Amino acid sequence: MFFSVVIPTYNRLPILQKCLLALENQEFDQNIITDYEIIVVDDGSIDQTIPWITEEKASLAHVKVLTQNHKGAGSARNLGVENAVGDWIIFIDSDLIVTPVFLQAHSQAIIKAQEKENSERIFTYGAVINTCNFDNPTAEPYKITDFSSAYFATGNVAIAKKWLLEAGLFDTMFNQYGWEDLELGVRLKKLGLKLIKCPEAVGYHWHPPFNLQQIPQLIEKEIERGKMGVLFYQKHPTYEVRMMIQMTWLHKLLWGILSFGGTLNENTMKPLLQWLINQGKPQLALEIARIFLNWYNVKGVYSAYNQTK
Repeated sequence: MFFSVVIPTYNRLPILQKCLLALENQEFDQNIITDYEIIVVDDGSIDQTIPWITEEKASLAHVKVLTQNHKGAGSARNLGVENAVGDWIIFIDSDLIVTPVFLQAHSQAIIKAQEKENSERIFTYGAVINTCNFDNPTAEPYKITDFSSAYFATGNVAIAKKWLLEAGLFDTMFNQYGWEDLELGVRLKKLGLKLIKCPEAVGYHWHPPFNLQQIPQLIEKEIERGKMGVLFYQKHPTYEVRMMIQMTWLHKLLWGILSFGGTLNENTMKPLLQWLINQGKPQLALEIARIFLNWYNVKGVYSAYNQTK
């Protein structure tokens, strides 16, 4: 088994450094994993990503770098897959720090699942733990908010390259934030692939502590996610996708009520959010901010959908 770890990145050098060094520090059974490569696809970064990787070449023996103009994560992942040597692809993000047994855990789960299911139509999905602890990200415990019910998400997944090629890779029409991985998941599900949970393959997803200055960007992401959600629905017009993208009367009613029709917003909730941040609870502040962020998403979905009529 040969793994190609595909990592798109865009101006994330400080956390990418931790990501790559953790991947270079892997412990595995060479009777199972013959070797691996780390394909970093730089999506037009203007920081020092390429110079740093070049300078640290001696300590990044498995790293191979590909570059492209800024086209988005889906396009970057496609480029990585197309140039991958491995028969198995692992997708992670450039802000994910893995444990030393990461590759071994995925490989063991793959072999066990293939034997149990008597089928090659499987892929493994590891655990993703969110953290804002930059100095020691792997110290973060698992939280209920880290649970994901997604069928296919690129934060920490291992899948045979042949299934990605048969499904058709990522749709580059998803050129804004959101849904390109779940849309590919719909096509993979049609091929009969089964999701195998692999909690031993842990990745710690770092993000900076929440502050009020992030809110405009977060709102913009929710609006973009709404637009891309409508594209998702146009490709797969099912009730399941409507539920996923929050384009139902239930979601409209729920987030409308919770936000009091938008009166609970970034301006009216600012004092509470800042107080929580000052109390050292930025994650709780972010979860509360999701009340109005989700309302922006729902409005974005319906606005984009109405424009398609």
